[in-house]
Amino acid sequence: MSILVPARLLELAVQSLLRNEALAIAALEELPRELFPPLFTAAFLGRHSNVLRAMVQAWPFPCLPLGALMREQLSHQETFKAVLDGLDDLLAQEVCTRRGKLQVLDLQKNASQDFWVVWSGFKANIYSLFESDVDPPLIKRPRVEGSGPGPEQPLDPVQVFVDLWLKDSSPDEALTYLIKKVRGSRGLLNLCCRKLKIFGMPIQNVQKILRLVQLDSIQEFEVNSTWRLTTLGKFAPQLGKMGGLRRLFVYHIHSSPRTSQAVEERCVSLFSSQLLNLHHLRGFYVDSVSFLKDRLVQVLRCLKTPLDSLSFTNCLLSESDLMHLAQGLNVTKLKALSLSGVSLTNVSSEPLRVLLERASDTLQDLDLEECGIVDAQFTAMLPALSCCSQLVTFSLCGNRLSMASLEDLLHHTIGLSKLSRMLYPAPLESYEDVRGTLHLGVLAQLHARLRQLLEELGLPSIVWFSASPCPHCGDRTFYDPEPILCPCSMPD
Repeated sequence: MSILVPARLLELAVQSLLRNEALAIAALEELPRELFPPLFTAAFLGRHSNVLRAMVQAWPFPCLPLGALMREQLSHQETFKAVLDGLDDLLAQEVCTRRGKLQVLDLQKNASQDFWVVWSGFKANIYSLFESDVDPPLIKRPRVEGSGPGPEQPLDPVQVFVDLWLKDSSPDEALTYLIKKVRGSRGLLNLCCRKLKIFGMPIQNVQKILRLVQLDSIQEFEVNSTWRLTTLGKFAPQLGKMGGLRRLFVYHIHSSPRTSQAVEERCVSLFSSQLLNLHHLRGFYVDSVSFLKDRLVQVLRCLKTPLDSLSFTNCLLSESDLMHLAQGLNVTKLKALSLSGVSLTNVSSEPLRVLLERASDTLQDLDLEECGIVDAQFTAMLPALSCCSQLVTFSLCGNRLSMASLEDLLHHTIGLSKLSRMLYPAPLESYEDVRGTLHLGVLAQLHARLRQLLEELGLPSIVWFSASPCPHCGDRTFYDPEPILCPCSMPD
């Protein structure tokens, strides 16, 4: 006779309970708390809405990480609604139940996945992740004569954590139902959001939703919605209320040709002034915006905290903008810097040299792709680059540099012991014409020379060489260390 393992016994117990939903609901008050996670998981996957609704009211842990279960169950709208209905029932009681301890409903997709995995296997010590002063599961406390459960306490608000991706003209069914519950909760449901991303929803709908969100709970905010600058100005007051923000992404903001310069200045001022309230900001990422040229100083002056990541990509910046950037107080602790797609061809090397010098003690990732850097500029910045002792990754592809400049670069990186990921451009000598057509034979010879030099200098072997985009298909040819050809260069 074989002996069933505990996990199998647990599975049988859960199945037995769910075959009789009325019995399962009645047993919740006496059910050992270590049975709640596996029973809840089975009820959620099996769509036992009535059991879920009751379990939320009796949930014996401070946190219910529902988002981890919803990762693969996007179509389970009814079970999601059942959980929210159970939360509604809990809040309608107005006083704490004897069993229920729910304080946080976590709907984030990466929410505490280990919670379900560990409890489903009956592993010990998971309770310490949620409560540090509780007795282990299955150990009953001795009852003291005359002691009672004590007076019931009024309910504290339940925090609901969710990542918001606002990309359609109106919220989806699940978000609409959640919003309805928050609005009807009389302040007993606090909607918190760590990640907010706006892609396509009209600003009026966005603002309606954000009126229900605890804005100071937002840690990462991205707007990538082809907003006009005037729309960003209207949104600025909400941005200023995100006091806990750590990462800010502003993409594809453009000015209308019909917008006057005075209106543009006012909108930039509205946006910049709200940055003064972001005392915890550590990363600022800007891509494809058209309003920064000769105005970057306004933005930089309002960034009062040292940043660890700074990115201005595919933006039109003046030499004055770049010098203000280099001299800013918030660049001295940078770990990541990207100026990819910012044209530096007609700019002196001084701003970039100063910037690298000031960030040299901390800079780990540097991206200067497609900047139009030429030999003279590159030679001037090399001494500052060689001082970046913490540099780990460096990308320079898309710049038209000669073989001599690349060899000089390798000599200057000898002392950068942590540098292990490098993406360099194909040398100028490997192109047949100004359109960017590669001569593959010449490229192979130059690549071999550079690889040999790397070996002689004892530099890391994790180096990619990249050509400019093919003029015909737009793809690049890479060497890693063997050639990865664009489709136009592949043999028929």
